[in-house]
Amino acid sequence: MLSYSFEDMKKMNRKILGDTVPLELFRTIRLIGMSQGLPLGGKGTTVTIGRKIGENLPVESIDDLLQLFERLKIGIPRIVYQDERRINIAVEDCFCIGLPLSEEKMICDLEGAMLEGALCKILNKKVSVKEIKCNVTGHEHCEYEVRL
Repeated sequence: MLSYSFEDMKKMNRKILGDTVPLELFRTIRLIGMSQGLPLGGKGTTVTIGRKIGENLPVESIDDLLQLFERLKIGIPRIVYQDERRINIAVEDCFCIGLPLSEEKMICDLEGAMLEGALCKILNKKVSVKEIKCNVTGHEHCEYEVRL
């Protein structure tokens, strides 16, 4: 089976259209294709995919991870709380900001799973990440609770 790495993803040679795609395409894949097109809203799929992506990110520290999230334009993350058992990471300017509000569910589970996969690798132990705030549900930013 063909296996790609994060380094492979950086190899681009699109001479006319360049190295970016519009946010609306990403949103369409995530929120229409996966959330509406897969069983259970795609939750199991996005979590599995996100963890795998996180495990493969080229990061060695939490600071590296936060910087990469911003560089990849996932959002602007910052630690808003930290103790020996928990870290809360707020993400400003997340991909979901500006979407219609919905009280039904938070939608940034892929990003949380990416954090989880990367943090498991960085900390060399099992952690769990749960989205506790989301722009779509009316919060001022998206936020993840990391249980160490």
